[in-house]
Amino acid sequence: MHLPRPHRDDLLIALAGLAGGLVMWSFGLFVNTDRVVEARWATLVPLTVMSAMEALRRTAPRTALFVGTAAIAADQFTNGNIATVLMFTDVVYASVVYGPPASARRIPYTTGLVTVALTVGLLIWWQNAVALLVGVLSGMISFLPALTGAIVRNHRQAAEAARLRAEQTALLAEMDRAQAVTAERARMARELHDMVANHLSAIAIHSTAALSIDDEATTRQALTVIRENSVEGLAEMRRLIGLLRDSGGDAEPAAAPTLAGLEALLAQARANGEPSGLVFAMDDTREEDGEPLPAPVELAAYRIVQESLTNALKHAAPGPVTVFLARDARALTVRVTSPFGDRPGPRAPGSGAGLVGMRERVALLGGEFDAGPAAAADGAKTWQVRAVLPAEERTPDA
Repeated sequence: MHLPRPHRDDLLIALAGLAGGLVMWSFGLFVNTDRVVEARWATLVPLTVMSAMEALRRTAPRTALFVGTAAIAADQFTNGNIATVLMFTDVVYASVVYGPPASARRIPYTTGLVTVALTVGLLIWWQNAVALLVGVLSGMISFLPALTGAIVRNHRQAAEAARLRAEQTALLAEMDRAQAVTAERARMARELHDMVANHLSAIAIHSTAALSIDDEATTRQALTVIRENSVEGLAEMRRLIGLLRDSGGDAEPAAAPTLAGLEALLAQARANGEPSGLVFAMDDTREEDGEPLPAPVELAAYRIVQESLTNALKHAAPGPVTVFLARDARALTVRVTSPFGDRPGPRAPGSGAGLVGMRERVALLGGEFDAGPAAAADGAKTWQVRAVLPAEERTPDA
C-alpha cells in the first residue's frame, strides 16, 4: 500500500497553519473558556492532526475531511485554537474542489443539514439566542467553505468545457480549411486540364503526323495547327495564372465559357481532327428563347463537351463525332458520341484524368454522368459520354 504523496503547496499550507497555531498556543490565545480537558498541551493534538490533514487536502481529500472533522470535534473539548478552525475550513473547501464528483455534490448538502440540525438541537436544549450564534459559527466553518468550493469547482468545469469547445472549434475550422484547400486544388486541376488538354492533344497528334509523313504540305499544315494551338493554349494558361495571382477583393470575376461558345469549339475540333478522318457535328434541340441556365451548369456542360472532343481527337476511329444538347424543365442533357474502334495513324496518350474531372463536375452539381462503349442505331460501336445536369443550380445533397 502506497501512502499518498502530499503536494508541495499543501505542505507549505500545513506548515504555515501549524506554525501559526503554535505561536497562538505559546501566547495563551485560546478559543474556548469552558473546557473539558484542562491540560494546556491537549490543544496541540487537534492542531497537529489538522495540520497533517492539510498536507493531504489534494491527494486524499475525503480522508482529510473525515479525520479533520474528528479533530475539530475533539478541539471543542480543549482550550481550542483558531488555527485549527481555519485549517478545518480549508479542508472542507478542498474536499469539494479536489474530491470525487459524488463527494463534491454531497458535501454542501450534508454540511448544510448538519448546520441546521445543530442549530435546532441547541435551541431546544439551551432555549436562548446563543444557540443561533453557535449555529451561525458552525455554518461559517463548514457549510460556507463547502458552498464556496462548489462554486469554484463549477467555474473550473465550465472553463474546462469552454476550453475543450474552443479546441474542437479550432480543429473543425482547420479541417474545413484543409477540405476547402483540397476542393480548390481539385477545381484548379480540372480547369487546367480542360483548358490545356485540348490544345496539347492537337499539338501531339499533328507533331506525330509531321514526323511520320515525309510530305512538305502535310508538315506545313501540321506546323500551322501546332502554332495555333500553342498560342491559344499559352493564352489560356496565362489567363488562369493571372486569375490565381490576382488577390484583389474588388476585381470583377472573369467571364466563364458558356454553351454559346460551342460552335467555335467545334470549328477548332474540325481543324484539328480533319487529318484523322473525324467529322464533327452538333444537334442542339434546345429552344432559342429558353430560360438561361445557371453559370456553373453552363460551365460544366461546356467543359464536358470540350473534354469529350479532346478525347475523340486522341482516341476515336475515323467517323462522325456528334454533340447532342437537349433541355426540359428540370435538366440539361449533354451527349457526345464518337466512333469506337482501332484508329490508324498517330494517337495521343491519355491518363484518364478527363473522365475523372467530368464526373466530379457533374457530381458537384448533383447530376448524372456515365461514359463508355455503346451501340448506335445502325449497330456500329460508339463511345458515348452522357451527362444530365440540373436546370437549376443545386448541391448533390439537395
